[in-house]
Amino acid sequence: MKIHQSAALSPKLAEQSVRMGRLLARLRRARKVKQEYAAALAGVSRNSAFRIEKGDGAVAISQILRYLDAISPGMTLQELLNEAAPEFTESPPIPKRQRVRSRTQEKGADTE
Repeated sequence: MKIHQSAALSPKLAEQSVRMGRLLARLRRARKVKQEYAAALAGVSRNSAFRIEKGDGAVAISQILRYLDAISPGMTLQELLNEAAPEFTESPPIPKRQRVRSRTQEKGADTE
């Protein structure tokens, strides 16, 4: 019987995994490294890189460490988790864009 690995994680460990993935994604974007390029350097598929950045608990720690080294050579996992890189202190992460409805659509809905 196959067990989904992320389901086997406790909520606390799952939260830590997601945090680590977000930090890796943030570091990669700050260094202007494309996900596909980082994945190739790390020797993992782009899908694995996506799963690493999403905090999938089923990804092997060796893949995570290789991915970190591809993005920031020489950086340790401890430095990542402590947000010790200059990229973490220089600027806050950019919030995701949200689509905004145009005012004409909203006004048209009110008059009907």
